[in-house]
Amino acid sequence: MSATASQASLLLQKQLKDLAKNPVDGFSAGLVDDSSVFEWQVTIIGPPDTLYDGGYFNAIMTFPQNYPNSPPTVRFTSEIWHPNVYPDGRVCISILHPPGEDPNGYELASERWTPVHTVESIVLSIISMLSSPNDESPANIEAAKDWRENRDDFKKKVRRIVRKSQEML
Repeated sequence: MSATASQASLLLQKQLKDLAKNPVDGFSAGLVDDSSVFEWQVTIIGPPDTLYDGGYFNAIMTFPQNYPNSPPTVRFTSEIWHPNVYPDGRVCISILHPPGEDPNGYELASERWTPVHTVESIVLSIISMLSSPNDESPANIEAAKDWRENRDDFKKKVRRIVRKSQEML
């Protein structure tokens, strides 16, 4: 293991221990497999007073060897219908984009990844994303279209997914 990967490993172990000691409302997190600290299983509870309220959504958070200098990827393994989640489950929010200037000019560098982010701040940003979708630069064009033009259909799809997530428990 390189020195960078070793530092990343220590930092992730510390964040895991901190979350175990001081759980945060709205999600739980742990390792997918005890043999690797670079892959986490996260369960996000749909935020109260949102369309996702009461749902349980699983995701895998995969950290690069040079974390925290580069962001992890987050991919929902549960079905989810949201403008900022690609059809394959990958989450698309600014803080998960590589640091620096946005080559497409949509985001300020200050909105993108910085090494101060933790597992907690990432998951809280995803919870916030569930509460208020950004349809300006959607990852899922169909979901964004539903959100903008056919809100009733959007709500119906999300309610079905929330019910399905509750039945999986």
